[in-house]
Amino acid sequence: MKVGIVDVGSNTVRLLVASVGGGEVRSLQEERAHLGLGEEILLHGRVRRRKLEELAEVATEFGRIARKHRVRELETVVTAPGRQGDAPERLLKVLRRTTGAPVRIVSAEDEGRLAYTGAVARTEVGSRVVGVCDVGGGSTEVVVGTSLLGPAWVRSVDVGSLRLTASFLHGDPPAAAEIERARAAVRVALTEIAPPLPELALATGGSARAIARIVGRAYDADRLQHVIAALASRSAEQTSRELALPFHRARTLIAGSLILAEVSRLLGVELTPAKGGIREGAALQLAAQRAAA
Repeated sequence: MKVGIVDVGSNTVRLLVASVGGGEVRSLQEERAHLGLGEEILLHGRVRRRKLEELAEVATEFGRIARKHRVRELETVVTAPGRQGDAPERLLKVLRRTTGAPVRIVSAEDEGRLAYTGAVARTEVGSRVVGVCDVGGGSTEVVVGTSLLGPAWVRSVDVGSLRLTASFLHGDPPAAAEIERARAAVRVALTEIAPPLPELALATGGSARAIARIVGRAYDADRLQHVIAALASRSAEQTSRELALPFHRARTLIAGSLILAEVSRLLGVELTPAKGGIREGAALQLAAQRAAA
């Protein structure tokens, strides 16, 4: 079954058009656009008219692409921008009008479940206990489960790479004292959760993928500390150029590394970048709902 998912996050809006069947997700086309909705909300408390117009343009194009593929179902999922800003109904109205498809704000817990489902669907996990960490711009989800039980334990903290950067990492590059204050804030947030310890841990999100370009397929807290030190020795523009990353991703990569390091320490295992995440999980869920209807 062909489905389309528009994922509206704090940093980017992404499209996944996929063929779903037998518990597998095969990507047919993926697109992304950086809109910075999370930063807009941090600065102004809501998404203002001009930014809504940018969103409308992107959503219209993504809807057109999905229908070109003749998807049977199309859905838009809104994560932190729908939970953290004022007047989210304006955001939803624009998305419904431009995509012509259902739109929903996913709770932080549901975001974690979708990320877990998508990550595990594209990884050979066997019968192991699996942890999934999804670092977004506005929040971080930590999920633990098994193939049999699914995402059995789910928690979320309002610490994401964008919010952490905006709150603590003002320099370019940030000073050592700024980095330590940011690290302390992450640790305080994570003291609120006590996850079961997994045998394998997967990391989803843009920061997780970007860090893999530096250190390879897996990393623990110690290796991430080396990443943080290296990133702190150069500007975001240099990082963007050297790693072929969008500037907005380079600017928040130290924050993402700090969060992933502390989650790895919390879980007691290294993190492996996942091949799937929230969009793949949403695609599987949408296809299952269609099949059951």
